[in-house]
Amino acid sequence: MDKISLLQKRKQQLLNAGKGVRADISALIDEDSFVELSAFSFSKNEFYGEEAEGEGVVCGFATIGDYPFYIIAQNSAVLSGGVSKANCEKIEKCLNQAEKTSTPVIYLLSSLGVQIGEGVSVLEGLAKLILKASQMKGSIPQYLIVNGEVYGQIALLAGLCDFNFFIDKKSALAANSPLVITAKNGANVSKFEIGGANGLKNANLATFTVKNFEDIKKNIVEINELLCKQVIDCGELNDILPALDKKTDAKGILSIFDKGYAIELGSAYSPEVKCVLGRVGGIAVAAAVFDSTDGVELTAVNVRKLKDFAEFASCYELPYVTFVNTMGIKADTATNNSLVLKELGEYVSILDCIDAAKISVVYGKAIGLGYTVFAAKSMGYDYSYAFANAQISLFDSVQGAEIEFAGEKKADKAKLAKKYAEENSDPVNAAKGGYIDNIIQPSFIKQYLIASLQMLLK
Repeated sequence: MDKISLLQKRKQQLLNAGKGVRADISALIDEDSFVELSAFSFSKNEFYGEEAEGEGVVCGFATIGDYPFYIIAQNSAVLSGGVSKANCEKIEKCLNQAEKTSTPVIYLLSSLGVQIGEGVSVLEGLAKLILKASQMKGSIPQYLIVNGEVYGQIALLAGLCDFNFFIDKKSALAANSPLVITAKNGANVSKFEIGGANGLKNANLATFTVKNFEDIKKNIVEINELLCKQVIDCGELNDILPALDKKTDAKGILSIFDKGYAIELGSAYSPEVKCVLGRVGGIAVAAAVFDSTDGVELTAVNVRKLKDFAEFASCYELPYVTFVNTMGIKADTATNNSLVLKELGEYVSILDCIDAAKISVVYGKAIGLGYTVFAAKSMGYDYSYAFANAQISLFDSVQGAEIEFAGEKKADKAKLAKKYAEENSDPVNAAKGGYIDNIIQPSFIKQYLIASLQMLLK
């Protein structure tokens, strides 16, 4: 057989083996933009006596929305997407290229675990791959699509990527096989109950739950443009939001973002804290919004969500805006005996590392530690604003102050009642001390934010 015919035969062999995963890649990228790398990689699994066409992974680069990306797609049609040392080395090679060119990476994972028969060699391959993904974290955006079932150590990539996509009724991710998990727990539950987006709602791994690749592509394009073009032309510079004067809740706060430029991340995990990427006056921002009628009570779980988001903002040099409505740490034994103080301490350290603009807007309550961490000028906020109807105080109520000072003389209770009465806990008192830059009529907040962001742009 001549070399041309042999090449064509081998190409067809690869295309047949990767038909499904290549169709997924095509659904994600700009038409005809994919260039495959290391295509002709074949290794043999001695345990099964089968060849792994392309090492069971398709790697290359393409454009999405005219922006370049490296694509790494596991091919579940080859040895069940089993991870091998050669598989890991091919992926690592692609990651090295992405790192060299500072190009974002998209993983499409589908694997039932490691290939049997490789022993410790595959573990060494996984270690190199996971270390490389870790080294890229915070400098090169990494997107992960759970493109079917993903079990075993390769699932650790979900903990390293910036954005994880779960496809409804298709995605399942777990560190161990669901069969092992159900057997050890004596409960017969489905793979989706264990590793689906809803099953992992307390793991903060599902950034987005989507219906199809069209939704994934849309989100990737929007996020990538926010990270690549931090300032765009915008006609919404003088927007007045009269609805905020009537009702100031988290839904109203979200209307501050430019139309079509607000993406909430990880909405299922601790929904009382919303983490949003968006634009305000054309300027890309990362915004944390406390969502509660009476003020969010801080726990180790929701502070961890805030900490991860603040770290993301710091790494990608995004202005960080906090819309404050919090009571401080939740007062119960479970929270007291948790990692909440450790998480808050780490949050403060990360906040201090943010070089871009830091702005605080107290739109609800900022009580005690809720003010100290999320609104205090001494915490390093460039600008601190408060709505005219906000509440800033040491305690939430007269009763709270009385409980705190229960051992004091009874005669002092009258003074406490006067000091912590609602009319004396408005933000004007903080402004008098120079701790709040301005007291704002809620409907004008977007104009103040835009002016502040423009002044602080680097």
